[in-house]
Amino acid sequence: MNEENFNMSLRKFLKQVGVTSQREIEELVRAGNTGSGKLKVRMVLTAEGTALNHVVEGEIDLA
Repeated sequence: MNEENFNMSLRKFLKQVGVTSQREIEELVRAGNTGSGKLKVRMVLTAEGTALNHVVEGEIDLA
């Protein structure tokens, strides 16, 4: 495995995840479909053909 290629590919993927996720959440909030207070969110990461199942949960303050 080429570490440099792996790191670049991984960073590109994570950047895409971050940017597109932020855009989706912003559109949801702007559409007014979230109420007020806090928005509970969950991100699930899986990798096809592996046992990877990583869950990250959090809250986004809408106030």
